[in-house]
Order: sequence, then C-alpha cells, then structure tokens
Amino acid sequence: MSDTSTPDFEPADDEISVIPVTDFRNDAGDFEHRLPPLSATPNAEAYLQKHSDVHLADEAIRRLVQGAVEPQELDGIRVERHRVETGWLMVISYRAYSPMVSLAIENDRLLAENSYEADPHAAGARKALAMPEPHPEHAVLVHPDTYKDILESVDRSAQRVLADNPQEVGERLVERPLTLVPAAFTSETGEPDDDLTAVDGNCRLAFCYHRIPVPRGWVDDSLIGDPSKEEVKLRPSHLTRMSLQQRRELVRKVIKTAHKRLKKPRTGSPADIRDRNKAAMTLNAVTIPVTVIVGYRDDNAQRGMQRFPAGVRSLLLRVNTGGKVFADGAKNAVKAEEIINGLYDEGFLGPDPQARATRDALIGRGKVAASMEALGFNPGLPDLRFAFVMQQLTHKSPTFNALVRSKLQTEDNLVLSRRNGPIVELGLRSYSASMSTNSPRIALETICLWQDLVSNSWVVENIDTDTKVDELLARADTGQTQATLLLGALGMISLVMSGHLLAAAGSAEADAGTTIARTSVGLIVKGLLAEEEGRRILADAIKRVRADKAPRWWDAEKQELVEQPSGWRGSTYNAKLRSAVRHGWKAGGAEKERTAAEWEADALTVFQEKLGTSLDRLRDLIEMRDKNGTMEKLAWVEVEASFSQLEDIADDLRLISEPKPRTR
Repeated sequence: MSDTSTPDFEPADDEISVIPVTDFRNDAGDFEHRLPPLSATPNAEAYLQKHSDVHLADEAIRRLVQGAVEPQELDGIRVERHRVETGWLMVISYRAYSPMVSLAIENDRLLAENSYEADPHAAGARKALAMPEPHPEHAVLVHPDTYKDILESVDRSAQRVLADNPQEVGERLVERPLTLVPAAFTSETGEPDDDLTAVDGNCRLAFCYHRIPVPRGWVDDSLIGDPSKEEVKLRPSHLTRMSLQQRRELVRKVIKTAHKRLKKPRTGSPADIRDRNKAAMTLNAVTIPVTVIVGYRDDNAQRGMQRFPAGVRSLLLRVNTGGKVFADGAKNAVKAEEIINGLYDEGFLGPDPQARATRDALIGRGKVAASMEALGFNPGLPDLRFAFVMQQLTHKSPTFNALVRSKLQTEDNLVLSRRNGPIVELGLRSYSASMSTNSPRIALETICLWQDLVSNSWVVENIDTDTKVDELLARADTGQTQATLLLGALGMISLVMSGHLLAAAGSAEADAGTTIARTSVGLIVKGLLAEEEGRRILADAIKRVRADKAPRWWDAEKQELVEQPSGWRGSTYNAKLRSAVRHGWKAGGAEKERTAAEWEADALTVFQEKLGTSLDRLRDLIEMRDKNGTMEKLAWVEVEASFSQLEDIADDLRLISEPKPRTR
C-alpha cells in the first residue's frame, strides 16, 4: 500500500484542540497524554487472570492491559455478558491506544469481492484468508494463514476503507467503541504470535492510523516505497509486525513528539497552524474506546471453545450498522458462512472428517482442493463445487429449515428467494479469480433455483468427463429426477458463467425477433429440462464451457446442435434461449399445435412479466425519491386506486393458486 495512495484532508483554518481523555494535567494545568508505566498494570492483570468470566492466556491479558489508557481502571472492571445464538460472549469496555490494536485480519465488507481458494485458477492470485479456527482453551481466534498473507490482507482492508468510508477522526475523538477480539497466529518464522484485532471498527481504526505520521526510523520500513520521505503514514502491517514492547515505545514517541510540537510558541502563520493541527489530530486519534471480547461460555459446556468463532462472527451484521453498512453481496456472504458454520456445529454436515471437508468445500476459503477430493469430486471443475453448494442449501426438513431461518434472521418460510442469496455468494467463489462475476451475479440474483431442487432429494455426482455428462443426459431423458436436477444445475452454471444465460435485457425481444420468457434463471432452466432440445443444450453447455468453448445452439430444422452464428453475442443467445422456452423449439417458423395447458402457462408468464414490470417502475419511483431527498408521504387520494387494484389482484390470484405453506 503506497504512502501516497490514501486521502488527506485539509485541517480547519482555526486551531484544533487536544481533547482530554483522562484527568491528568501538567504543571501548567493543561491536559497532557502520558503513557502509563508498566508498574500501573500488574493489579489489573492479576484481577483479570483470576476472573471466572475471562478465558484468556496471561499473554493476551497482558496485551490488552498494557494497551489501556488507564490500566488501573481495569482492576475491578465489570465483565459484561452479551448473548449470541450459541452461548454468551464476555466483554469489558475501556479506552485503549489505537496503535496497540490491529485492524481486522479480514474485512468482511469485501467478502463478495475477494478471490477464493474455491476457484481452481486462484493459485498465485490474492485469495481470501481462511476462516479463523477456535483455540482449544481460550476465547481467541486462531488464524492459520501465512504471516505474509495476513499483512497483505490488513493493508488492503485499510486502503479500501480509507478510500470508501472517510471518518471524522482527528478534529474529534473516536466516540463509537470498536469491538476487539484477541487473535493468535500459527506462523513459525519469528513474528509475534498473538494480537488484539478489530471485529468491528476498521474504518475508524484505519483513520486513526492515518492521522499518526511517524519518522521512518520508528517502524520497519522494508515495505515502504520512496526512502527519501522523512515521515510515513502508519500502516496496519507496520504495527502487526511489532512486539508488544515495540508498540508501547511507538505510542510513547508519538505522544511525546506531538506534545513537543504543541509546546512551541505560536507564530500564527498558516504553516504553524497546519503543523499544530497535525499534532493535535495525532493526539486525538491516538486513543479509542473499545469493547474487548475476553471470554465465551457455550450453552453446551462440552463444546468448549469450538463455537467461539461462530459466536464472534454472529456480531458482524448486528454491529455494522453505522457509517457504511454491508453491501447486499457481502451481507449474503456473511450470512452464508454463518449458515454453513451453523450446519457444521449442529452436525447437519455429517460426522468428521466428512463434515469438516464439506464445510471447507462450501465456504471456499481454504483447504478446498483437498476437501473436494475427500468428498469424491474433481477439484479442477468449479461447476461441481457450485452445484454442491446448491444441493447442500436446498435440503428440506423442519430442523434444517429452522436453523437456516435463524441464521437469516427470519421467521417466514424458507422460500427460494431466501435460499438464493447465500447460494449465489458461495457458488461464485468458484470463479472469483478467473473472471468478473458482476454480470453472472445479476443473472443469478433473479433466483437461480427452481422448486424441484427443494421438493426432491438429490445429490451431486462427480460428473467430470464428457462421457459422464452423456450418461447423465441419457438418465435425464428417461425421467430420472436425480439426473434431471443435476443436469439442470450443472447446465445452468455453465450457461450463466459463460455469459449465455443472463437476466432478461430490455432489448431481448429485438434480439430474439419475438417475445421471450422474462422469468428467473431458475425457471428458464426448468423450462429447458422439460424439453428434449433443452436438455441437449444444457448437456452440451457443460462440456463446451469446461473446454473453454462457446455453447452450441439447437438447429430445429437439422435436429442437431450447431455452432452459433458468427454475429451472435451472449445476449443474443440468451434472448433466443428465453424465446425457445416461451414458444418452444420449432423449425422454419412452423408453429406446432399448442395444448390448453401451454396456453395457460403462457398467459401466466405474461401476467408475471407485467407484474414484474410494475414492481420495477415502483422501485424506480422510490429510487427517484431517495435521490431527490423527498421525505413527505404520498397523499392517500393519489395511491388509493393503486392499492385497490393490488388487493383485487391478490384476491383473484388466490382463487387459482394453492394456499401459502405455513411456517413450521
């Protein structure tokens, strides 16, 4: 991360004040920071070591006490309990020095944008770090990645939040507490083996670092660019590599240097004001309020610390509510990982080691190739893993549904749309390093599932050769449900990821030369599976896309698969495919005689298209109001007729549809 790539803000024209955080005053009666001596820490350490709700090693307790602004206040501090789904997290709250705390090892806001080991092409690319593991005894997150990858991750996270989410740090104190958790590393190359890292508060912490310039000699400058600069901005990797004693010494130097600058006589010049403000902002950014997780007690005592990482991660969506909330993709990614960890913890993934392999394969962060092989899958085929994700998250049982609903924080039915988001985010990790996933994500978010996947039990087989694909097609042609669903899943993935099955575009009718089925990706695949021609398309797409070739098209006159015309694009193929699903496969424009059921299905499609268009127009209106800052409600007389029509539509639709399933 370059020292010049982060934003700088011009300080105010007036002088910025140093805001007191303790009662300490110097001889002149002015507030002054003082790093507490080590002699102020033993009583607090002893108190926390003996506390029954503190489940940390002495080294971890020493780190948090020695990083406190007022360590004496930790002697007798109240340990509070916070409820999480699997038990209780124990926390203490106090004020700490920001350089004594490290940035989150992985920024979960970026979960939907990282590269994952689930992609067979991710070797050598920047990958998302593995999930932290539980410590056998203590409330500590253990990170198994190499130290180099950890340093790259924290610097990347800092660079991103500095650019995306500016914080008012320096002119004022950090006021909202950061949530911290002790961490441990498995590195064996001499770096520090423990730390205190943020779970929530990356943005605030990164801007604290940004307000603390230091002379080059105070930090290990091996990774810094231009050696001619006298000062550098603190980076997370600078601090992470330092020992506890080195970080305390850095804090002491930062405080001493800033106060020394403020004690110089004022000249009133712009340069003097800028320098004084720089020192004041450093002192205001050098401390932060923190809430530290110091213990965990599982509802099932026999679990020990096994579910501690899941308990910590369950805080993510609850605490990230200010500043910049999670994007939908990242939110779904966090939920997906919570679901998989919950299924693993509750034994839904089977006995170990199968359960561990299943969990690692589904999450896709680490040990993916070995896990896929252990499960009997070819790890070099990303569509197999994506299909495995679909299969694992389309189970249907009261206990399974209850657990997934709890992770999604909903009491309603586990309908396709609720399953879809986590499936999409986990599945796309198979392609994260190979290609841009923006267009596939848009297509898959229309709902890539169809009800048969939930209504029927199915499994993913190791279909890793063309011969096996042909055998799968032959079984699907005989009506075998298992083979049909697997063919549909693998074919859908191949078409979407190759850009040949997309969300319905506004120009699709023009590309197709007729009307098209403007339904979800999942319903398009269901329509393809219902016809022999569609099944041929799906099977061919699996083989062709794996060979890095474009899917072929079905020639209704020749009754065979042919190469796409040279002028076709992915959007053209998509439009033709959707047209075929709506109107059938016909040769030379000959219209085959349609049954009454087909006419009814077409009428339902038209109705759903019109309804979807109306919903899009309503969302356009809402977005327009948001952009315009319109706050007042619409007058009832303006919307009364629309409400009446909507109620009539709902009443009439209920006359011809099954009742909504009850939540169990």
